[in-house]
Amino acid sequence: MRFRLLRRKLTVSAPRMAVRSALPWPFRWLLGAVVLGFSGALALWAFEFGRDIAGLDRASKQELTQLRSEVQTLRADLLNAQSVANTSESLLTTERSVQEQLAMRIRQLEADNELLRTDLGFFERLIPGSGSDALSIRGLQAERVSATQWRWQALMMQATKNAPDFKGTLEITFTGTLDGKAWSLAQAPAPQPVLIKGYLRLEGIVDVPAQAMVKNVTAKVLQGSSVRSVQTFQL
Repeated sequence: MRFRLLRRKLTVSAPRMAVRSALPWPFRWLLGAVVLGFSGALALWAFEFGRDIAGLDRASKQELTQLRSEVQTLRADLLNAQSVANTSESLLTTERSVQEQLAMRIRQLEADNELLRTDLGFFERLIPGSGSDALSIRGLQAERVSATQWRWQALMMQATKNAPDFKGTLEITFTGTLDGKAWSLAQAPAPQPVLIKGYLRLEGIVDVPAQAMVKNVTAKVLQGSSVRSVQTFQL
């Protein structure tokens, strides 16, 4: 009987047996993760150790230091270039401003020069008069400034030295034709009072009809009802 039982256990017909681990599956996963982490750390340490032995890490550090130095140099060069560009732009702006000021100054000088030429034209006529009449009109001029306006200029002078002040009036008259007929126009409704101390320069603007043809401009210096000097400017 015992032999039969022993043979049943040792032969193929013996009952099946299952071997099961007593460790739960969460602990088995945790153990696998620890093993994998340890293996990865070991591999990383081996890689770093091998690179350090080969000298690659030192070369990378030196290259990184050199690159940082080059970046700093490039930044300094960029700042210098920007500073030069800003300075150049400032100089260009200043030069443009100076050129504009010079152009304005040139225009002002041209205007002053034209005024001086006009004054010179008047003073070139400061020639002492002859005879007993010591007061004269010199440099009478007239020009059209618009379709209905004329500008006149006159210079009155006393030829004798230390002459007393002259008090009188100045009358400016424009003559010509209007619509085919004789026409004249006074510069003012009444003669203009003047006080001459050696010489006196006057000018004014007169409104005339647009259809009027101005041919002559006459200036008279009067003292009371007496005419002291007359000059006519023909156009």
